[in-house]
Amino acid sequence: MAPMEAVLARMRALDERLPERDGIAVFNRVYLTVTQTLHERIAHGAFPSPRRAETLAVRFAEHYLAAVEADRAPACWRPLLQYRRHPGVRPLQHALAGINAHIGHDLALAVVSTCRSLDCEPAALEADFDRVGDTLVSLEEHIREDLMPGPDLLEIADPLTHLLGAWSLDRARSGAWASARLLWSLRRSPDLAEEFTESLDAGVGLVGRCLLTPTG
Repeated sequence: MAPMEAVLARMRALDERLPERDGIAVFNRVYLTVTQTLHERIAHGAFPSPRRAETLAVRFAEHYLAAVEADRAPACWRPLLQYRRHPGVRPLQHALAGINAHIGHDLALAVVSTCRSLDCEPAALEADFDRVGDTLVSLEEHIREDLMPGPDLLEIADPLTHLLGAWSLDRARSGAWASARLLWSLRRSPDLAEEFTESLDAGVGLVGRCLLTPTG
């Protein structure tokens, strides 16, 4: 099985075994759609280098799958794992908290591991990185539309409106690229790279915890 098909199979298996309203299941459905879309766009030549794009997409997905299957997940994923069944947290919050962890933390690490695997500099991945980001941004609007509470609920849940307006996928993507470049520049200073990675993980986790503030 090709690597991209393997990660898709693992996501489908998660989808089948998790309860529908579980917070991880909500994010997994979103991410499965994103990954399927990326797979189709790569296959149809929408990326400058299909091999680089597929390697990046696979490494990216593997970070998520490792996190949800680990005994102790990275700090950025722990809020979603802890609040995945909280009755006061809405599905849209679960989806955005997962996207925040995955983009804010995992994407930077995936860029670095892809560069190591393909023996290239981050600059060689920039065009593919941008197209992956464009795919994510184009789907964010649909995610909000599908999971947004109705007008009456949203009027009551003013804190949810505030939370949703305070977070931006586009800003998170820009931050991930800056973090990846910094981590790459620190590759010969492992202690500093580890310190920065831990700080990034904790900071993204704090944002995720805010996104999961119960509003129901």
